Amino acid sequence: MGSEFAILATTAATIGFVHTITGPDHYLPFIAIGRARNWNLGRTLGITALCGVGHVLGSVALGFIGIGLGLAVGRLNIIEGLRGDLAAWLLISFGLVYGVWGLRAALTNRPHTHTHTHVDGTRHHHHHTHQTDHAHPHVDEKSRRNITPWALFVIFVLGPCEPLIPILMYPAANFSVAGVIGVTAIFGIVTIGTMMGMVFLAERGIKLLPVRGLERYAHALAGFAILGSGLAIQFLGL
Repeated sequence: MGSEFAILATTAATIGFVHTITGPDHYLPFIAIGRARNWNLGRTLGITALCGVGHVLGSVALGFIGIGLGLAVGRLNIIEGLRGDLAAWLLISFGLVYGVWGLRAALTNRPHTHTHTHVDGTRHHHHHTHQTDHAHPHVDEKSRRNITPWALFVIFVLGPCEPLIPILMYPAANFSVAGVIGVTAIFGIVTIGTMMGMVFLAERGIKLLPVRGLERYAHALAGFAILGSGLAIQFLGL
């Protein structure tokens, strides 16, 4: 049993890493939203971890229910497929709405210049925008800031970990409950760790890029990045 569990544990870690690294929906939304909302790295990683836990536990709960009820793997795969479709369309919808809102905000907040003439004849130019993320925050903006992380969390809870049930949980269940818990824990730790690692590396890399001129379009770019993630899941199977 020891050698068989070691094989399962290695498989769980490998699949958790590959499943996450090849699925841009596991990290791209957090990178994009974190930059658009000016979250610090700690908050971005914290929200990534929270959504990762929800993402894994959703499939773990379904797997344990399936084991307890003796449901066939195929039937559970059908349920996971439906959950995957729902999560993909939620990402598409969320990204589209957020992207359009961000684009509209960017276009209405176009920087411009005013010329001021003083009584002594001196003139100076004042370059500014009428709206910023730092001045006079309104209630609706605060609400969007609070709702965004929870919207991502709900989407990730609904999103399935496709390999977890058929490849890991049922083989482990042939040994013991401890085996199931151990294998799923390894899968979850590697999955969440990979999500956080990708977000961390991307955050560090973005700071090295000359993106200051695109800051006004940060929300639009974030929304369309999330939209692209959803489209990739639904139509490319990523």
